[in-house]
This record gives sequence, C-alpha cells and structure tokens, in this order.
Amino acid sequence: MTDTVSHELDGGLAVVTINRADAMNALDVATKVALRDTLIAVAEDSAVRAVLLTGAGDKAFCVGQDLKEHLGLLKRQEETGEGALRTVAEHYNPLVRALAGMRKPTVAAVNGVAAGAGASLAFACDFRIVADTAGFNTSFAGVALTADSGASWTLPRLVGHAKATELLMLPRTVKADEALSLGLATRVVPAAELAATAREFAQRLAEGPTVAYGAIKESLAYGASHSLSELLDKEDELQTLAGQSEDHAIAVRAFVAKEKPAYVGR
Repeated sequence: MTDTVSHELDGGLAVVTINRADAMNALDVATKVALRDTLIAVAEDSAVRAVLLTGAGDKAFCVGQDLKEHLGLLKRQEETGEGALRTVAEHYNPLVRALAGMRKPTVAAVNGVAAGAGASLAFACDFRIVADTAGFNTSFAGVALTADSGASWTLPRLVGHAKATELLMLPRTVKADEALSLGLATRVVPAAELAATAREFAQRLAEGPTVAYGAIKESLAYGASHSLSELLDKEDELQTLAGQSEDHAIAVRAFVAKEKPAYVGR
C-alpha cells in the first residue's frame, strides 16, 4: 500500500480513502494498485463487516484515470506496441470485483465529482451517500472510450437501459439532486454533513447481520441474469446459509425477548 490510499478499521467498519486531493483523486498506476490491493484485503478480512469508500478533499470523489499519466502510456504504446489499456484487466476489473462482490455492504461517500472510473467505483457500491455539491459524469465517450470498471453492468441496473445509454454516449455532469431522482444517489446531504452522515450510515451496516447482507447481495446479482426457477433454488441455498448463522439465532432470541439484537457478523 502507498500513501495514495489509506485504510482504517474501526468497529468493523473499514474506511478506505483515495488520497490524491491535489489531482482530484485521479487514478495513476500506483493508486490503482494500492486501491485494488486494499479492497481485496478488506473483502477477505473477517474483522471487516462494512466498507466506506471516499476521496480526500472536498472537490472530487475520484475523476477516474489520471490522463496526464495515460498520455505518457499512449506515447509508449506508439513507440513499443505495449498496450496502454491493459490497466482494465490488471487494475480496474479486480478492484471492482472485490468492491461489488465482497460479502459485506459497501458505501461510497461521494464528496465531489465522480467521473469515469471514479463514477464506476461509486456505482459498484451498494449505497451512495452524496454531498449536495457533488455530481456524476461517465466521461468515457468524452475521451473516445467505452465504459469500463463495470459501468455497463451497474449503471443500467440503477437507472435503466435507456438512461444509461444516454449518460454513457452523451456524458454530462449529473448533479446531486438529479442523481437522487434517477436512483444514482441513496441519499443527498449538505456537504458539511457528508463525512459524519456517511460514516454513521456505514457503521450501522457494520453492526448488522453480515452473513444475511452478503446473501442478499449474492441473491440480487444472481437474479439479474438467471430465471425465476434458478433464482428460487439460489434463494433456498442462501437462506439455508443465513439460517445457520449465529446472527440469525441472535435475532430470533432478541425478537422473542423484545430486545435489540447485538449481531456478531457470523
């Protein structure tokens, strides 16, 4: 890990921050490697029960690919034939798989503009708490590229196929209030309240029934590409898993006793 990405764990909540505020939290190679490795690590860490992803500063969540560095990679490609966009397979794909596929809730605290792969990272999270000064811009077509980092999968599921096509082919900044109406934002809050609100929101998830949350994520993803009959079998499998969890027993005992359950995440 480098200092371009920081990671702290508090009460089951892992807070992951992209620390390149002076570059609008753009993703150069070092940052992509650090972010990928951090997300994979927290996904596998049983002590982590929820993840909060954000960017440093108040201008940008993440503006995606560092185009200054990318220009140099394109020049090298012209000179050597070495592919400049192998970063999709090496960096973006594994970090998005870790973020979207981890069996625990993920929250993006969108503190400023989220563009390109930065928007994709936010879309890959389960929830997006958005500052009223923030916005989303797919931006890929603006530099003659197609979507990556899962946006072709996540965006239509958030806003529908037609709107996703519009936002990808005709990129523009979707401000916070419109993002909320479209379903891109879970909640919009004043910028000064974002950090506290997002942390409180994520901490609540970190104290919840982690096994059940993971099963819900898997069930929703599975149902998006399988038949009803196949999904029913998957729900049976996942309900058996959740039903055998310690948290399920805790929840039932608490319900009968009319108490608040204190989940342990397993």
